[in-house]
Amino acid sequence: MISLHEGRGGARRKRPTERVFQLHLKIAGCQPRIWRRLLVRETMWLSRLHDTIQVAFDWYDYQTHAFAFGDLRFGNPVKRDDEVVEDDRDVTLADVNLESHEHFTYGYHFDESWLVEIAFERLQPLKKGLSYPHCPGGGRAGPPEDCGGIEAYHDMLACIKEPATDLGREWLEWLGPDYDPEACDLAKINQGLRKLAK
Repeated sequence: MISLHEGRGGARRKRPTERVFQLHLKIAGCQPRIWRRLLVRETMWLSRLHDTIQVAFDWYDYQTHAFAFGDLRFGNPVKRDDEVVEDDRDVTLADVNLESHEHFTYGYHFDESWLVEIAFERLQPLKKGLSYPHCPGGGRAGPPEDCGGIEAYHDMLACIKEPATDLGREWLEWLGPDYDPEACDLAKINQGLRKLAK
């Protein structure tokens, strides 16, 4: 005898709710601290997280990059005897089991060695009406991409405090009138992130 409840192979199973990772990013070695908080979907490709970081720190994606999860590296693909970097276009945040990594890093522009330390803070549910990725918080402007690295960035900050000096004038002319190292423009960042989402 067939039960009334049998034979429902076509019934839809409820898909698990997609989760959101809350990440805290800071640029290693920068004083005062430059940081961002990001909300990203677990289905995000690592290559898209790279794009998101570029927008968050106002960089232009001119250089090579790599994420490091312990011994695993993903980014611009490299296969040499001394280094293997897998393609980050083939891997999602869920694939790397992100919640099991309390910390990982993002290296950018290897000559100048910008290093972003990323901490997994918590999981949260997807919020209707919120565009992902999203940056709800941050501190200070990102260091200008081509300023020469951490040491040069700190020299630059010292120079622009003395605008009457030759170096101060040169830096301010190069940076442009809108640059403010103290400012983190969340509205501008999220506008850029919404364009990424499209």
